[in-house]
Amino acid sequence: MGRKQGPRKGSLQVWPRKRAEKFLPRVNWAPITNRLNNPHPSCSIVTNSPNKINILGFIGYKAGMASAFVKDNTPDSMTKGKRVIVPVTLLECPPVKILSVRFYQNGVVKNEVLNDNLNKELKRIIRMPVEKTNAKELIEKIEKAGEFDDIKLVIYSEVNKSEIKKTPDITEVAMSGNLHDKINFVKEKLSKEISVADVFAKGIVDIRGLTKGKGFQGAIKRFGARLRFHKSEKGVRRIGSIGAWHPIGVRFRVPMAGQMGLFTRICANNPIVSSKKLVEGDPVAKRVFANYGLVRTDYIVLAGSVQGPQKRQLLITATLTPSKHQAKKNYELIELR
Repeated sequence: MGRKQGPRKGSLQVWPRKRAEKFLPRVNWAPITNRLNNPHPSCSIVTNSPNKINILGFIGYKAGMASAFVKDNTPDSMTKGKRVIVPVTLLECPPVKILSVRFYQNGVVKNEVLNDNLNKELKRIIRMPVEKTNAKELIEKIEKAGEFDDIKLVIYSEVNKSEIKKTPDITEVAMSGNLHDKINFVKEKLSKEISVADVFAKGIVDIRGLTKGKGFQGAIKRFGARLRFHKSEKGVRRIGSIGAWHPIGVRFRVPMAGQMGLFTRICANNPIVSSKKLVEGDPVAKRVFANYGLVRTDYIVLAGSVQGPQKRQLLITATLTPSKHQAKKNYELIELR
């Protein structure tokens, strides 16, 4: 039997392999906003709002996977017009609110306006005195000054409505449109809730978050290295040679034992099967997901799987590299099985 051949195990694209510092990753919004300036058929941002502008990210929580009975409306599909079963992932997405507005000048935050309608939990998280100021008046003053060229929002999720936990998650998101439309959007949504159905309705999205944590693992499981011969000296589940004696030292490319999982990864081009506001009588509200419980707020159904265990917070963003194959998929949800 010949030796098994294969590519090198263990990608060096993201290095070092250690635990992420925070659950919600930081996003470079510049490439996403630049792509949205040139519209693409796979764009998943809702454009039927009055100002044709919306945020480019949303916070969701993984409830679990299920089998969905859908009608395939994909053009040129072998199952077009038929009812098929596809694996889906359900993300619960409680409404989000604006925590603060950041005004950028040449890529640097020049000013930040904090929303005055904050609860006690948020005051404890941000650890700063919240002044009773009218944020709308401050925005108008900064608008007249003209000392900024971009606006981004810091949003927080009202996760206490879903009964997953009490502490909300906070992240910064960008907006689509020009500067004037962004200012109008902030004035309109400053003290209102933003639903996931108003942001992502159809199309494809990227899911950013952390993978499952697997703790300290060896080189065989961590990098997929080949097992040694069963009579090998000093063990089978180890690397035969970790480097030369001279020069002394182990190179970082050598597969070694260490932390596995809890890494920041991106699951790109996930087709949206359904994005709904939870209404009374919805069958999803009666479904109990293992290690999660009931879905009590708005939710989004994605085709396929995403990273992370149940209750893991994930960041849903507009896709950076749209796939034509994934963008063509069009599923009409009938029921979850």
